[in-house]
Amino acid sequence: MSLAAVTREAADGRPFLLAALRAGVVNYTAAARYLESTTDLTGDTEAIATALRRYAEELPDEDSESRSVRVAMESGLGAVDGTSERAGDALLAVGDAAFEPGAGSLTGVVATGEVDAAALSHALSRLAAAGVAVVAAAVGGDALVVVVERRDGADAVRVVEDALSAVPATG
Repeated sequence: MSLAAVTREAADGRPFLLAALRAGVVNYTAAARYLESTTDLTGDTEAIATALRRYAEELPDEDSESRSVRVAMESGLGAVDGTSERAGDALLAVGDAAFEPGAGSLTGVVATGEVDAAALSHALSRLAAAGVAVVAAAVGGDALVVVVERRDGADAVRVVEDALSAVPATG
């Protein structure tokens, strides 16, 4: 496999680098050094940087799309056993974990409308960048739910609303 192909494969395996390449905000030499230090990619740093530069030129720009959603906050969520009868009222349930209204001090951010896995991924990335710890999250049908600590509820609502106003287009 050529150095260019190996470089592309290494970049494809790092979503943050791929996003930066698409956005045109990469120091190619620094990115080449990073790939050399974190992968089996070896060679001339400048050759790797050149391969990254050429790859970036071929990548489509990252478009975003606004989603039609309604975001609300549900206070007082608590963790309950997802296998119990009580879990039937849960706002979010995955495996043995369920989060039910009136059972604790957590907050749920609920977005309904045009949501999907890409929207959830984008919202989670933005919440992480904002320093909001997520306890649980899921998407299904036309609902997206993110569970956070009570003190983070208002910030989480603002971040999720903003994130869903410009979700990277998936293709």
